[in-house]
Amino acid sequence: MHSTYKKVLLIFISLSILTLAACGGTKVSRKEVDETIDLSGAWNDTDSRLVSRAMIDDMLDQRWLRKHTQKHRKPPTVIVGRVRNLSHEHINVRTFVSDIERAMINSGEVEFVASSEERGDIRDERKDQDLHASEKTRKAMGQEVGADFMLKGTINTIIDAKKRTQVRYYQVDLTLISLTNNRKVWAGQKKIKKLVEGSNLRY
Repeated sequence: MHSTYKKVLLIFISLSILTLAACGGTKVSRKEVDETIDLSGAWNDTDSRLVSRAMIDDMLDQRWLRKHTQKHRKPPTVIVGRVRNLSHEHINVRTFVSDIERAMINSGEVEFVASSEERGDIRDERKDQDLHASEKTRKAMGQEVGADFMLKGTINTIIDAKKRTQVRYYQVDLTLISLTNNRKVWAGQKKIKKLVEGSNLRY
């Protein structure tokens, strides 16, 4: 009898714990993707989107673009090179580069070519077509469009902290370089400063 009571009590406790866990579970709500949400004060999707848009708008508003278009009578072809994260925190540079590429392509002011990594995949596909695709549909090697300019950059931070209060300063520098003569035709800079209170972020 005593053993049966203990079993029943154990089952009751287990069910109670499961019920409490279910009641205190994760709550998820949908948000608009362009809504600004800052939880930790670290670099986030809003920073990536706003910085890339502001910098590309500035780049496309400068004289280099008009000069190139007038001289060659066609839009310049651009490739994004390496954007280095030199900050104190982990930043998904791929997402930032994707935001840059999207802003440039959607502007309609420049033509865009695939990155070195993407070109490797495409060249492998062309090699495969040489063996397996019909002569009418296969794409020949040596027909790629060469870029006129390469966009490179860095992301840096300066952190000023006292106890659980931080000032987080981000500086993004981008440079557009001519592949013909290595001349820098545009240099852009965007800064973000955040006051973060009650922060547990390390730096």
